[in-house]
Amino acid sequence: MPKISLDIPAHLLDDIKKHVGDQGKFVSVADAVRTACRKLLDQLDVIDERHGRFGGD
Repeated sequence: MPKISLDIPAHLLDDIKKHVGDQGKFVSVADAVRTACRKLLDQLDVIDERHGRFGGD
């Protein structure tokens, strides 16, 4: 799996970390970011479909 590096504002990272760990929904920050990316791409595909555009693949 390719690795990327990105800058993220501290307040967003702090918010993500609230959802990570034993009591959270995600096992890691990377898992949370991947899930958020997938969800965003799914939403963009729906928008593209509504506008008659072909997205993604």
